[in-house]
Amino acid sequence: MIKPVSNIIEAKLRECLPESVFRELTNSYLEEPRGRHFGIEGLLLTPDNTNDVARIVRICSEHNIGIVPYGGGTGLVGGQIMPDGPKPVILSLERMNKVRDVWLSENIMIAEAGVILKDIQDLANSSERIFPLSLASEGSARIGGNLATNAGGVNVVRYGNTRDLCLGIEAVLPDGRIFNGLSRLRKDNTGYDLNNLFIGSEGTLGIITAASLKLFPKPKNEASAFFVVKDPRAAIELFSLCRDRLGTDLSAFELISSVGLQFLKEVGPDVILPFSYEPQWMVLLDVGCHEGTLSQEVLEMLFEDAYDRDLVMDGVISQSIQQRDDFWKVRESIPEANHRTGAISSSDLSVPIGMIPEFISRAEQRLSEIGEFRINCFGHVGDGNIHYNVFPLPGESRSDRDHDRKKVKKILYDIVSNMDGSFSAEHGIGRLKTNELSFYSDPTKLELMKSIKGALDPKGIMNPGVILRIE
Repeated sequence: MIKPVSNIIEAKLRECLPESVFRELTNSYLEEPRGRHFGIEGLLLTPDNTNDVARIVRICSEHNIGIVPYGGGTGLVGGQIMPDGPKPVILSLERMNKVRDVWLSENIMIAEAGVILKDIQDLANSSERIFPLSLASEGSARIGGNLATNAGGVNVVRYGNTRDLCLGIEAVLPDGRIFNGLSRLRKDNTGYDLNNLFIGSEGTLGIITAASLKLFPKPKNEASAFFVVKDPRAAIELFSLCRDRLGTDLSAFELISSVGLQFLKEVGPDVILPFSYEPQWMVLLDVGCHEGTLSQEVLEMLFEDAYDRDLVMDGVISQSIQQRDDFWKVRESIPEANHRTGAISSSDLSVPIGMIPEFISRAEQRLSEIGEFRINCFGHVGDGNIHYNVFPLPGESRSDRDHDRKKVKKILYDIVSNMDGSFSAEHGIGRLKTNELSFYSDPTKLELMKSIKGALDPKGIMNPGVILRIE
């Protein structure tokens, strides 16, 4: 049984840890980004090395103290806050923020878990490399949290999820032992893939403290384009054409609706919109080419081909780095506009790519049966991940429609389940989606997950209540 961290336990921790590890707990550690969910107070610890993390975990294990790992605090499923239960240790890795080594000849970087994602990107960029994981929260998200949730982002089409960008990890196990898996090997067939067991486990199997990350050559030139499409089906056909024509030069393919543009106009943030009107549907493409090819020319030829096939109706191609950045600022500002508008329900879904148009159609039809809503459907259509956000009508507040939240989620999750999709494509399960995991998942999968949790964390101290609710 998990026990609260007491003054006696704090004294034991102080005996073996430097004073700098102990920090005052502020509200920023107890609230998730949307301000809907809050955690209970705990003992905040901020170690700056793996050995101190191991000491903390070892003492917590000996005394059955729950540990809540904390990265950048940007998670959207409550994995970083514990709303109830015995007072936990809140273990922030913000001071483990060093890049330990870089091997440019191998395109590998070893970074500690507390390094901010944008800092990794910038360091890679300074050496004419890229680390392609890209998220709206990259200025505050930390790589340990990205790994713990197997974050996706906009470049999955070309480079994969965070799991695909990692060669090895270092982690502290629930009993305080250190797993030294910081491999630089790209091929290693020596048994079970333990790295991938921890990646995506949301801190429930151990604390990731460092990772060896893959870097990639920086494309010689890059460009983005907004193409107007008549509907999501045309967007999927355009994506198929892009893969055939561009191959691995296609980095991102995002779907954006007119509702997202309306929100940007109504509540901001201020951005430069690509068209003087609001297209019902458009896609944002990103292309990165190497020697001998200009990305703008590639996009121009793609537009001509797609226009001849009646897949696109209008378009604009970036002609400078600044314009490309402006295009992406539109996409990256949509989540903030959603937040300012106030959603009844925000969902992170995926279905097979070819079924996206059917999902959008079915979801709209089913939701219309329970009421009128504004729907901002957008996201990473190139990997089947749709962010489906449902809002009240103008003049209504989110609280006016709180009674619809559960009905909306049930409708969407049922549709996704019937399409062999996922109700959580990239944000994880956290504490907010544990019931859905139990309801929609394959029973055998759940039993296997519980067996793994029981084997590695028999006391259940690692991020209690996340992913699996162990009674």
